[in-house]
Amino acid sequence: MTETTVGLIGIASLFLLMILRTPVAFAMLIVGFFGYGWLEGTRSATALLLTESYSAVSSYSLIVVPMFILLGNVSSVAGYSRGLYDAAFAWVGRFRGGLASASVIGCAAFSAVSGSSVATAVTLGKVALPEMKRMGYADSLATGAIAAGGTLGFLIPPSTGFVLYAILTEESIGRLFMAGILPGLLLMVLFIGVVWLVSYFDPKAGPRGAVVPLRERFRLLAEAGPLLFVIVASIGGIYLGVFSPVEASGIGAGMVLAVPVALVVAGVLRLLDVSAALTSYVPPQLQREVEENGYSLGRSVTATVLLTDIRGYTTLSEGRSPSEILGLLNRYHEVTAKCYRSYGGHLLTYQGDAQIVVFGPLEPLANPVGQAIAAARELGALVEQVAAEAGLEPGVLRVGSGVTTGLVNLSLIKAGDQLQYTVVGQPVRRAHKLQSLSDKVGGDIILDGESFSAVCDSLRCRAISEDGMEAYVPSWRTPTV
Repeated sequence: MTETTVGLIGIASLFLLMILRTPVAFAMLIVGFFGYGWLEGTRSATALLLTESYSAVSSYSLIVVPMFILLGNVSSVAGYSRGLYDAAFAWVGRFRGGLASASVIGCAAFSAVSGSSVATAVTLGKVALPEMKRMGYADSLATGAIAAGGTLGFLIPPSTGFVLYAILTEESIGRLFMAGILPGLLLMVLFIGVVWLVSYFDPKAGPRGAVVPLRERFRLLAEAGPLLFVIVASIGGIYLGVFSPVEASGIGAGMVLAVPVALVVAGVLRLLDVSAALTSYVPPQLQREVEENGYSLGRSVTATVLLTDIRGYTTLSEGRSPSEILGLLNRYHEVTAKCYRSYGGHLLTYQGDAQIVVFGPLEPLANPVGQAIAAARELGALVEQVAAEAGLEPGVLRVGSGVTTGLVNLSLIKAGDQLQYTVVGQPVRRAHKLQSLSDKVGGDIILDGESFSAVCDSLRCRAISEDGMEAYVPSWRTPTV
């Protein structure tokens, strides 16, 4: 049998094995071994199999592949891909096809740590595809953006394809990596251009996203900062000649493993800060009482209750991203809690934008009603400050407050391992009712009769009657309490 005949039989056998779903590597191994054995003898084929197999897998340069795969897998499992996507969307989401463009940018950034087109497409697809479906993007544009963005994983270093090609052709891995950067970025820009064109001619295919405030954009960019630093350090180190591609792969994998450890340490420190904040927030006498009485703590005391709520919160939330709303609420609760503490009040419970604050029982006050009214007055300036920081128009963010005084029950509520110190009683229900009337009667603060009787000598109020309940709206023509 001639060598040509053996070669043709080998090619046919190779295709037959692949049709039978034999992995390509094993199909080539089987055909190559038996073909060479037929021509040169079994002994020569066995010797070649041993030497070539060892030399192929013992190449030092191949370390790049598992190291960068480890880097990409850790980044995916740790949720860094979500951070890249959120940061990209914050900057380009307001344009036509913004979600699809953010997906392409996210794929390009994640390609710089995964080295695999398939891994890039799968990882970003899990994050971006549900968002695009929720926003009503056309399936063709959504899936096309993910699939196209995934191909950037072969061009943008560290590409496993470049590594294997360099080893087979004995080329420089570093030079191939550097050669792929500009074509990869150019292809990313072209993909974004195609997304914009598709969205321009068919606006329903890629609607615009919400405009994210500049401060929020930089915050999301900072959250993606650790992974971006790993990318710049590993790829930049190769470009500047600081270390080789093999060393860069090890350094990148080590850094991406160190980031979660650093975040855990930061989280522990943050918990210590929270613990210290709670110690200063809860009066020492209350801490001792909890320690002595355990979870069964519950006592009836006379207290002044301040209940506040943001007016039109539901309308305000429309058209804004969840992260934007949460940032606004967190800032609102932060500044108002400090305000209450400065007047001797304690924020016991908050649900969304509503807050319940007590004055008197936890910290002795000479005039708890006056302190509650003063805190409620200061809320006006504080919410304007929060609104300005969030980029809202003046007057958009307003707070209504109800102030009541009476007998309440202070107690700990325990559900499993979760504890909450709260207040219940008729004054709380009255405060909620008064707060809901604040917009209707044209006043930001409304007092019940008990609270008014405590400050009637120093505060002028107009009496109102709503739903059979007597209440009072302060007039600020006289000095505040």
